Order: sequence, then C-alpha cells, then structure tokens
Amino acid sequence: MKTELYYLALTATLTGLLWVPYVLDRLLKNALGDVAGYPLANFNQSGWADKLMRAHRNAVENLVVFAALVLVAHAAGVSNSAIGTAAMVYFWARLVHAIVYLFGIPWVRTVAFIVGFGAQMVIAWQILT
Repeated sequence: MKTELYYLALTATLTGLLWVPYVLDRLLKNALGDVAGYPLANFNQSGWADKLMRAHRNAVENLVVFAALVLVAHAAGVSNSAIGTAAMVYFWARLVHAIVYLFGIPWVRTVAFIVGFGAQMVIAWQILT
C-alpha cells in the first residue's frame, strides 16, 4: 500500500473514532432515551467532551479535503516521497490537533491546524504541477 493511502486510512480511522469518548460522556450524563432520541434541549455534557466534539467536527471538515487530494493523486498516478511525507505529517498534525483541542491549548492547536493545511497544500501542489 502506498504511504499516502496508508495515512489516509489512519486519518479516516482516527476521525471515525473521535466521537466515541464524547458520546460515552453523554450516556453517562443523560438518560439513554435522550441520547438515542431527539431531545429538544441540549445535552448535559462535560467541557472536555464538548471540546472533543468540536475537534471531531473540524477533523471531519478537513478529512474531506485531505481524502479528495490523496485520492486524486492516486487516481492520477501521482505518487512520490513529498506526497507520502505530507500525508504522514497530515495524520500526525490532526492527532496533535485533537489532543490539544481536548486540553484547550490554543497556540499549539493553531500550529497543528496550519501544519495540516500545509500538508494538504503540498499534496495539491504535487498534483497540479
């Protein structure tokens, strides 16, 4: 498997698992019927779980761009060390982003986001040039 596809799979897995802790928090703090149903009021949720939910939302939004770029590169037969390295950097940047978002570390979160964006742009550049 190409490096960029491997890190796309890891990133998709990470993004797919980020909801688990905050939903478990909801289950612990609310009635099962409220969590499984469609309540009109907001959930009672821990602050950390709310942060993780926002980190998950951000990860989903950015996964769309990352996945599209990696899959376009793959379909176009564009694969090199720059794309593989950028995909690896993107995964680690997103992992750091989620962790520091959870702990409320604003500057590190911003840097992790920018590093991830830069990795996306490296892939785009490799495709388009």
